Amino acid sequence: MNGDNMKNGSVRLAYAAAFGHTVITGLSFMFSKIGLLYSTPWDLLAYRFTASFAALMVMVAFGWIRFSFTWERIRRIVPLSLFYPLSFFAFQTFGLLYLTSSEASIILATMPVFTLILASCFLKERSTLLQKFSVFLSVAGVVYITVNKGAELNFASLIGVAMLLWTAISFSIYSIMLKKVARDFSIIEITCIMTVIGFISFNAMSIARHVINGTLSSFFVPLAEPGFIIAFSYLGILSSLVTSLLTNYTLSKIDAYKMCVFINLNTVISIIAGVVFLKENFYCYHAIGSVMIISGVVGTNCLSGRNIKK
Repeated sequence: MNGDNMKNGSVRLAYAAAFGHTVITGLSFMFSKIGLLYSTPWDLLAYRFTASFAALMVMVAFGWIRFSFTWERIRRIVPLSLFYPLSFFAFQTFGLLYLTSSEASIILATMPVFTLILASCFLKERSTLLQKFSVFLSVAGVVYITVNKGAELNFASLIGVAMLLWTAISFSIYSIMLKKVARDFSIIEITCIMTVIGFISFNAMSIARHVINGTLSSFFVPLAEPGFIIAFSYLGILSSLVTSLLTNYTLSKIDAYKMCVFINLNTVISIIAGVVFLKENFYCYHAIGSVMIISGVVGTNCLSGRNIKK
């Protein structure tokens, strides 16, 4: 009985972590757009992961977390980091140059579908017909809200579409790969290694680009803008480091496709934030689409007796 209680407690915590991830990422597009007003994508990524790395070092300095790695263990995490954070954040940031947040939300809403397919093929995660329907219902809710908002779906910008599509696929692949290595690594270890890899990689790419173009001094110019500092701090500390911890924990406890369908709640979070903080109007299509999304999330995670991953 105690074992069952512990499993139930861990899965509840996993769903709480998934919801926390959703709330944080629901605002990340806005902060990315703000950051891109003052900086290039490569520079924003460099500052973003510098903030993540700095926050990580503070936690280490205070003894809140401890880790030590061998090259062999680092090498096992490198393939994961190619998809998340490297591909995921790079293609997301560049894609937002070509697409609006609404357009991006439609494309990223396909993430649970990709994950459901990959999880079925490679992890043998089974889902019922009702769960599959719930995944597509959640995706349909995002599309319904965005279309009714009158967003200009400028899909002629194939570069942006391709980048955001690869962002969705990258996270789906990462979700599958993580399940394979989570048995041998702690959540802290995986997050720390990925943060360090992101810090080194994005800074190296940004600085190399400036050195080649002879514009190294411009790397520091955005720091004069308070809006930029707020943007990359939010993106680095909350939307990168904290969400990585939440994501890795959630994926270690529940099926990959169940985690990914939570991401579609971002649209609902954005609507609530707009109504509460920005005094935006709330329309009937908001309510209908939100019900579709929430029903899809609940259906995906509840229409099965296999919610706990042992």
